[in-house]
Amino acid sequence: MSDAQTRPSGISVSDLEVKDAQIIFDSVWASLEREFGRAKLAFPREIFWLNGAPGAGKGTNTQFILQYRDYGAEPIVVSDLLDSPEAKKRIDAGMLVGDREVVELLFRKLLEPQFETGAVVDGFPRSIVQVECLKHLFARLNELRQEFRHSPEGVRFPKPQFHILVLFVDENESVRRQLKRGAEALALSERAKADGAPTPEIRKTDLSAESARNRYRIFKERTYEPLQSLRDIFHYHFINSHGSLPEVQARIIKELQYQSSLELSEETYDLISPIPLSSQIVQHARQDLVRRLDDYADRHAVTFRRVIDLIQDKFLPIIRSHAISGQAHVNTETPVFDDALAIAMFIDIFSERGFHAVVDLHRIEIPESVEPITGRILTRVKKVWRVSIRFEGSEIRRGGS
Repeated sequence: MSDAQTRPSGISVSDLEVKDAQIIFDSVWASLEREFGRAKLAFPREIFWLNGAPGAGKGTNTQFILQYRDYGAEPIVVSDLLDSPEAKKRIDAGMLVGDREVVELLFRKLLEPQFETGAVVDGFPRSIVQVECLKHLFARLNELRQEFRHSPEGVRFPKPQFHILVLFVDENESVRRQLKRGAEALALSERAKADGAPTPEIRKTDLSAESARNRYRIFKERTYEPLQSLRDIFHYHFINSHGSLPEVQARIIKELQYQSSLELSEETYDLISPIPLSSQIVQHARQDLVRRLDDYADRHAVTFRRVIDLIQDKFLPIIRSHAISGQAHVNTETPVFDDALAIAMFIDIFSERGFHAVVDLHRIEIPESVEPITGRILTRVKKVWRVSIRFEGSEIRRGGS
């Protein structure tokens, strides 16, 4: 049976992967808390998450970044973690080394004291699940900073700084570099054999243009696209890796210097960090919306029905007449809106249907009469609800290019 047949209707693969990531992160974090204790889950102050196209120079530039940032520890290469005794033990037992195992191995490594000031991680994240786990880690570290901020352990939880550094070359350059690396490795292997020395490991994909091209395409499809979702959350450095090594390293320095000038001081960060990132709010917004709508239908059925009837009778005809523009403005004096809960229902119903609705109350004084003795004008207050509804309009062009 195919994935499409087993997936619930309306749920995409990426939605399932995001849910898997939450489960994986929660499981790994619970394991770490049990073993180390919450107050000892101190991750590095600054982490560079290094990724890039095959042949873009990740291995070459890792040491350069370490030296530039003056980190004492060696880089954490995710592929090397999979050669660790822990990973080999799972493999020897016939178990898979999936996203959960990769995440746990990496998190445990980052907790080692040698990485306290900073770390460079080569090869993570590489999938939607790993990208989402990275988001969860950042959110959790912020929670710990707030939790221990005024305690003796507070010094162990500085402002987390995540840098996403992506080295990029186009497909043709990637293939050229992979094949060049393969040819050099073969030559080195032949010399080692002649000298009776151990032969270096050679990537099979470096020996075939087709394999090298396929490896590049896998990177674009499975790694590059998920990384883009991190642009609005972390310091995101997109480095053009075409050209000579000094040229590429000059670009890295320039990008890091520029980004450093934009970083907040720890004092400012502490003041604003209790306000959640928009991505954190959006993450649970849909679930909260569905919960509210179900509650309206269950506990306030009469009002809910009145609001639905109002939308269908009064608002939908106007919205349909403004389908091209994507926005409609309606004034109404409906008594339904005298109930604040009805307004909340109105906005939530439109949100669930993909609209953005705003309701404002305007009070207008209407002259009624003049008081004979004082000459004062007597007025009554008229309540007018001004409703603005925005939505994705028609793609039909109305002239122009």
